[in-house]
Amino acid sequence: MSGNGGAATTAEENGSMMRVIRVGTRKSQLARIQTDTVVAMLKTLYPGIQFEIIAMSTTGDKILDTALSKIGEKSLFTKELENALEKNERENPCDAVVFHPKFIGKTLETLPEKSAVGTSSLRRVAQLQRKFPHLEFKSIRGNLNTRLRKLDELQEFSAIILAVAGLQRMGWQNRVGQILHPEECMYAVGQGALAVEVRAKDQDILDLVGVLHDPETLLRCIAERAFLRHLEGGCSVPVAVHTVMKDGQLYLTGGVWSLDGSDSMQETMQATIQVPVQQEDGPEDDPQLVGITARNIPRGAQLAAENLGISLASLLLNKGAKNILDVARQLNDVR
Repeated sequence: MSGNGGAATTAEENGSMMRVIRVGTRKSQLARIQTDTVVAMLKTLYPGIQFEIIAMSTTGDKILDTALSKIGEKSLFTKELENALEKNERENPCDAVVFHPKFIGKTLETLPEKSAVGTSSLRRVAQLQRKFPHLEFKSIRGNLNTRLRKLDELQEFSAIILAVAGLQRMGWQNRVGQILHPEECMYAVGQGALAVEVRAKDQDILDLVGVLHDPETLLRCIAERAFLRHLEGGCSVPVAVHTVMKDGQLYLTGGVWSLDGSDSMQETMQATIQVPVQQEDGPEDDPQLVGITARNIPRGAQLAAENLGISLASLLLNKGAKNILDVARQLNDVR
């Protein structure tokens, strides 16, 4: 899931009046853009329903002076929006480098020695400082607007690293100076996917938003989330993935790193999964897998994706990934 937004929906019945569905979202500009996009699609599909958007601050929005990996709480940007996740359209899941104006035209490789690169992600730091040892990676917090302002107005950073999807949704594609492909930096689980959160007991709302599913994105996200869950990973450890669906095969690459990137483990597995269009036999009664509900997608395809993620995680754990992750957690706790 993208960490920049989402929506929590609840339903109200007002007698003979128009039905109202309240949609919760973070207050950041990116979160509002993503929420407005989802609501616009729902309004087109359900013109007889009124959608009310309610903005709120989350734990991650309120704590801006501490690195994400140090706060020690999962779902920092979604806790106040809670419960079952749904995935739909996925944009480019890769990371992008945005350069200070004086370094436009550069790449991470050609930045001067000791250049400071800002990111709040242990995952990015662990992978990149091994590949670019001449750079210094420093924590940077805030929403996209804040981070770009810090980059442009202060002299502290030569570049910052952000998700391509977030920049695209904000309309800031022109700020992308370099895209980091998976062989350079694998991305976070669910990055680039757009999520809608719905209370688990609101089955009618789950069905309502389920029409927005992109089947391929959903299956890729199930595999990625199952991989992360089985590893017992999170923001406090460097874990990354890369998924590709091609010719009926779902390929999942996953890796774990030490905090400094000196120790790592990476493997790839695949499973045969035909991308389904819709569930032909009607909705499943209990369809949730790794927090994702997709009542209109065949259960078999979802289970195959989940099993792929679990199998890859088990392979890494059997090869010693748990030790790498345990040491990373311990070192992060004392930093």
